[in-house]
Amino acid sequence: MNTLIAFYQNLGPALSLLVMVTFLLAGTLKGVIGLGLPTLSMGLLGLAMAPTQAAALLVIPATLTNVWQLAFGGHLRALIRRLWPLLLAIGLGTGLGTLWIGMTGGAWVVRALGGALLLYALAGLLLPTLRVGAGVEPWLGPLCGMITGVITSATGVFVIPAVPYLQALGLDKDELVQALGLSFTVSTLALAAGLFWRDALGVGEMSASLLALLPALLGMWLGQWLRQRINAVLFKRVFFVGLGVLGGHLLISG
Repeated sequence: MNTLIAFYQNLGPALSLLVMVTFLLAGTLKGVIGLGLPTLSMGLLGLAMAPTQAAALLVIPATLTNVWQLAFGGHLRALIRRLWPLLLAIGLGTGLGTLWIGMTGGAWVVRALGGALLLYALAGLLLPTLRVGAGVEPWLGPLCGMITGVITSATGVFVIPAVPYLQALGLDKDELVQALGLSFTVSTLALAAGLFWRDALGVGEMSASLLALLPALLGMWLGQWLRQRINAVLFKRVFFVGLGVLGGHLLISG
C-alpha cells in the first residue's frame, strides 16, 4: 500500500487524476466496442508521461479485462487451434522487439506511438472490409503477429496489424470478440515480460496498475450499459476520428 501511495504521490494530483479518467474512458470504450482500452490509454497517457510508464500502468487492467473477454463465447479451443501461429509470432515479435528496440522513452517512440494510432484510425475509417483466404492464412497470420509484436514492444499499442487481420478472417461477432481478447491477452503478457526484463515493471508500477483496474472495470460496466442504448457503429466512427486526431498530435509534437 505504501508503495502504491508513493507512486501516485510522485505523479502528483493532476497526473493521478489523468490516470483515473483515462482508464474510466478506455474501459467505457472497451465495454461499447470490445477493444480500445490499451490503445486509448497509451494515447492519452502518452501526452503526459513516458511510454514505458504508461505501458506499465495498463498491464493489469488490460490483462484482466482481456481474459474476461476471451473466457466467454464458447469458441476458445477452436480459436487457439486456428490462431496459434499468430499468437506465437506476437510473443516472438514482442521479445525480439524488446531486445532490438524497446521503449527507450525518446521522442521517436512518442512519434511512433502517434503513427501507430493514426494508422489504426485511418484503417478503421477508410479501408473496406477485407477477407483473408484460407491459402494465405498460414503465412499471413505469423507475419501479422511478428509485426504486431515489434510495434507492441516499441509503442505499447498492439492493434496493428493484428486487429485488421482478425477482422478479415470472416469470424462471426462472438468469435471475433473472443479472438480479439485472445490476441490482446498474449500481447499484454508479452509486453509485461518485456517491461519486466527492462526493469520498467516493478512493485510500484504493478501496485499502481492494480489501482487503475478499478476505473477500467467501472468504465466497462458503463460501456456495456451504453452499448444497449446507442448506435455502436456511430460510436466506433467517432472513436476512430478522435484517435486519429490524438495520434496526429503525438506524431507531430513528439
